[in-house]
Amino acid sequence: MRIVTFNILGGRTQHDDEVDVAVLQDAIRDLDPDVLALQEVDHLLHRSGNADLTALAAEAMGAPHHRFVAALAGSPGATWTAATGDEQPHDAAYGIALLSRFPVAGWQVIRLPAVTTPVPMWFDGPARPTWVRDEPRVAVTASVQGPAGILTVATTHLSFIRWWNGLQLRRLMRSLSGGPRPLVLTGDLNMDVGRAARITGLHPLATCRTFPADRPVEQLDHVLADPALPAAAEARRMELSDHRALVVDLDVVTAPVRR
Repeated sequence: MRIVTFNILGGRTQHDDEVDVAVLQDAIRDLDPDVLALQEVDHLLHRSGNADLTALAAEAMGAPHHRFVAALAGSPGATWTAATGDEQPHDAAYGIALLSRFPVAGWQVIRLPAVTTPVPMWFDGPARPTWVRDEPRVAVTASVQGPAGILTVATTHLSFIRWWNGLQLRRLMRSLSGGPRPLVLTGDLNMDVGRAARITGLHPLATCRTFPADRPVEQLDHVLADPALPAAAEARRMELSDHRALVVDLDVVTAPVRR
């Protein structure tokens, strides 16, 4: 069973900000996931040609079960508001998505606490901090009927603010604590693998540098599990995004199942 997590940068390339939906679909076909977790997903936004990127990814991989969850309504970097879950299918939005070739018995959306005021961030160059506004964050889980039974798969894209993304991750783990195991947590957690494992108590299934895509120096994207699952992993550079796709092949047939 192949699980892929991929921050797709709204379908854009790293250097020219162009969106070609054919490139996105070709990348998904090449990755060949059974379960696909996407972050930075555009939904009917002008910058990505008003395309439904989740539906296009689902078509490319042959996934009858998929869910886009808006983190914000509107366009990031322009006019937006925090998504509430009451958005309509035709509304422009931005968020995350989870897609599965296997049947999904149920979905759960978890809205994570947001930083409500601008925060100082230091970037290369200026001596003074830049005040930035973080975006709302959300997670989605699916109860996937895999080859060996139910597998809980979750994905999220956490804040880039270090002291806040740890709080978000702890909140997410509390929400997932009572769900069926095996549990697989995926996504762009904006932290390294050691910190992600310490906070979650989960077992990393991949230790691969994923960012930036051309010459990766750190791992921001993760697949972690409870219990530990037999797996092989690689970070694959695609024709789009500033992240590499993290590909994990699970041997779920021999994995223990707990409830």
